[in-house]
Formats: sequence, structure tokens, C-alpha cells
Amino acid sequence: MKVVALAGGVGGAKLTDGLAELLSPSDLSIIVNTGDDFEYCGLSISPDLDTVCYTLAGLANPVTGWGQRDETWTVYDFVKNLGGPDWFRLGDKDLATHLYRTDQLAQGKPLSAVTQSLCNVWGVKHRVFPMSDDPVRTIVHTADQGSLSFQTYFVKKACQPVVESFEFKGVEQAKPVPDALAAIDKADIIILTPSNPWVSIDPILSVPGYRSALKKKVVIAISPLVAGQSLKGPAAKMYREIGIEPSASAVAFHYKDLLSGFVFDNQDCEEFEKIQQWHIITLLTNIIMSDEQDRIRFAEEILKFSEKVLIRSH
Repeated sequence: MKVVALAGGVGGAKLTDGLAELLSPSDLSIIVNTGDDFEYCGLSISPDLDTVCYTLAGLANPVTGWGQRDETWTVYDFVKNLGGPDWFRLGDKDLATHLYRTDQLAQGKPLSAVTQSLCNVWGVKHRVFPMSDDPVRTIVHTADQGSLSFQTYFVKKACQPVVESFEFKGVEQAKPVPDALAAIDKADIIILTPSNPWVSIDPILSVPGYRSALKKKVVIAISPLVAGQSLKGPAAKMYREIGIEPSASAVAFHYKDLLSGFVFDNQDCEEFEKIQQWHIITLLTNIIMSDEQDRIRFAEEILKFSEKVLIRSH
């Protein structure tokens, strides 16, 4: 079975890591959100790409889920002492990634080629694609602090401003990475990982070409919410502030026009009938991935469920 996973940060990275343990490099490709990308201290930072790649490479910080394990902060501390910006923490190992990426992009190489080079060095065998080689920037429109770049909202403001809406600046001009579209074309199933629907998956789906490609495919999604709360990040808060009660069914409704299957947590069993009324095949299970074994266990369940959805969709 050939699978393409659409992923954002930590939740998406955990599931793709589990899938990568079970699927060969020829059977799994990952398309990653780059709406979070930004420039900081003159460097090109790709937070979600790095989180996914570090996780697949076994380099990720096991405590935070982002950044690298056994990190040091010498350069960050010196920059801070000099009076430079200090709201986005860059570890020394992480800094090497950003220096390399910035240099390669300045030489005219596309982000997809730079990502592949990094994966080659880190021993990541599965293909990881940025959603586009063109810059797309997520803007968070807030009720109390105006329009903020995503990382300003997410890190500098610690997700405190009240969200009104989202904009993906530059998305109309952006094009999908051709090899990513080709992977979708060859895929048996598309998995929308348990990443934030608003700011991790929607930016990918908003790049012209992806949504139309997915409508021809069997698509399943995994809820990032359990009992109305986010497993990680501000998804539940965003739903609430936009005026939607955060729930598994709210996530399913968000993707409803694309979905054949939906996976959500046992704690949300009361949502079962509501989701099934939309003729979506459902799987209730434990979606929390606390460790490596959980990732593999959950990935196995997802793949078995995918086979079931494929059979019922044809």
C-alpha cells in the first residue's frame, strides 16, 4: 500500500515516524506544512519540516518533540547577551541546519532540494517534501493584537491573542512540489495526520493543486483533539475563538468534503453517530502516542483501518 501523509509539527511527526517503521521508503511519502516558515536573525527557518525530519532521523528532542536532542545554547546565549532577539530559541545543532538551508537557498536551490540534501545527511530514507518551493506565510488575524506572523503569535505571544481568522500569504501564487503531486497520484491512501487543521493542514490544502488531487483519492484524517482538548498546541483554543466547539466531530466536519475515513479517540465515543451521519467510515481507538511503541502501535492500526476504508470505497 502506497501512502502519502500530510503533516505539520509534533503530532504529525510522531505518526509519520510510526508509519516509517512499517512502510518502505518507496511506499511512504510525507508532505509538510511550510506556512510556519519565517526569517529570524537573517536565517531561513522551517520549523515543521525540521520537526518531521529530526523525528524521522532519531534526532528530535524527546522531551519537547521539537529541536534536537542533547542540544546546547552557546550561540543563542551570546546573541541574547549582545542584546539581539531572544524570543525564538535556536540551539547550536539546530542553528547549523538553518545556516546550511539559508546558504543553499541563497544559491538558488529550491527548498525541496535542500530538504532532500539534509535528509540524505541525516539518513532519512523516506521522501519528505515541503508543500511548496514558493514562500507561503501563515498570518494570524487576532481580535486584540492585529495581524501577526504565525511564529510571532505562536512563540513570541505564546498563543495568547484571540484568533479571528487565518491568511496564507502568497498561497495563490504557490505551486505544489511536482514530486509531491506525483506521489499523491501514485498513492493508494492519503493520511491527514493529527496536526492542527487550521494552521498545519489547511496551508497545504490551500496550495492550488493539492485539494483537487486529494479529491480523486481515498483520504483519512486523524483528530488532534481528545475530549475537546488539544494533545499539543492551540488547536482547541483556535476552534473556540473562531466560534466552534472543539471536538472530534468538528475536526471531521472541517475535512468533510475530502474524507472517506476518520480516526478519533475512545474518549470521544459519543461523537460516533454524528460523524457517521456524514457517511464517513470511523475508527475509535487510543490516539495518544506517548512513546515509540505507541507510535508503531497506532501506525499499525491506521494502516489496517486504511485497508478497510480502501475496500469499502471501491
